[in-house]
Amino acid sequence: MQSISAKDLRNFVSLFHRMVKYNMKVIFGNRFIWFVVAAIVFYFFIAINNIYDNRQIDEGYIYGLQIMPGILLIFYPMTFGIQNDLDAGILEILFGIPDYRYKVWLVRLVLVFVLVFLMMMGLTVMSYFLLAPVNIINLSFNVMFPIYFLGSMAFLFSTIIKNGNGTAVVMVIIGVILFILSAALGNTMWNIFLNPFSIPNRLNEMVWQEITTKNRIFLAVGSLLFVLYGLFNLQKREKFI
Repeated sequence: MQSISAKDLRNFVSLFHRMVKYNMKVIFGNRFIWFVVAAIVFYFFIAINNIYDNRQIDEGYIYGLQIMPGILLIFYPMTFGIQNDLDAGILEILFGIPDYRYKVWLVRLVLVFVLVFLMMMGLTVMSYFLLAPVNIINLSFNVMFPIYFLGSMAFLFSTIIKNGNGTAVVMVIIGVILFILSAALGNTMWNIFLNPFSIPNRLNEMVWQEITTKNRIFLAVGSLLFVLYGLFNLQKREKFI
């Protein structure tokens, strides 16, 4: 079995670094920083308002506080990713790569998901020190389910609409509808914004655990289906070029 030399390893690391750097630049673009700033400003604005209102600060509150900043962080790269490829004039080149969906956009999706998770971890750490002690890993892990679900849905619609602004309008409308429906769906597994850390009064903890587990499975499966369907749409070259 042929061993990997130190030179080959350095070349691989260098190539991987350049690939990640390039894809991050294409996906996030120069406008992504404004979404980061908006997420942080929104986080502090809501937190300060609720502190002045003497609202109880616990894990359930912090979970709800971080949903919107997380959506803002994932919104731009997933909504405008295809548009950025078109604007950069590289979509034709990308379609010439065999197994395009696996070698390019799948890598990009992983990069986006990892980066947004790390950013949400940062917000959770801030919450830990500024608001209340929380389980950083557990809260960050749980808050990513609705964020990934909506982000994957945005990616799917971006492959159908093929225009960043059009996708943004559709996702805003869908987001408003889902938010309205969350009140009607209440504490059911179908509620996208279900808060697993806010146990309803007079509800058995075992029952609540079962509901939240089914909710997470629903969101995870939905996210996977959205991503797979979006990647399948990217194979239809004639609809993009």
